[in-house]
Amino acid sequence: MSAVNRKTGRGNRVGLLIMGVLLLLLGGYTLARGAHTLPRAVAPGDEPLVNDPVRAVFAAHSPWLWWVIALAAIVLALFGLRWLLVQGRRDRLGDFRLQSGSGGTTDVRGSTVADAVADEVGAHPAVLSASAAMVGTKAHPAVRLRVVADEDAPMSALREQLGRRAIPHMRQALELAHVPAITRVNLERR
Repeated sequence: MSAVNRKTGRGNRVGLLIMGVLLLLLGGYTLARGAHTLPRAVAPGDEPLVNDPVRAVFAAHSPWLWWVIALAAIVLALFGLRWLLVQGRRDRLGDFRLQSGSGGTTDVRGSTVADAVADEVGAHPAVLSASAAMVGTKAHPAVRLRVVADEDAPMSALREQLGRRAIPHMRQALELAHVPAITRVNLERR
């Protein structure tokens, strides 16, 4: 997954599933009503949707029914606004603490570690550009790298730069035995 938060993707899937089921049910009801397959007492297919019983409900509850409809519309709009704001949320790791003790604390900025890894990867002659982001949690950090490399360069050299130099140096600096790394490599002609 990209740098977009995994929770955002999961929330999108759940929201789309709920909307899909609701629209499927509404479409099935509309199709069944139009085909006159529902009981006449439930939904007569030859009458308009806003018939006398519906008008009677609106007339009987006129003062407060419109307020309920307006409140439902506002809640729906707020859900939509929240969904839009969540789309831009990133899964980047901010500051995290490496050590804390009587001698003091060591705090590290995730962007600083990511920049150092990207600089080390970018130092390889086959790499045209590199960028990185620290993601995950403070207890389980990970790094996501985007590398643009020369298409004529051997991949084994790039793999060695990543696996034997840049990633081990990052793990050593963070004093962690295991830091997952996901690398996306794009090839371009120099």
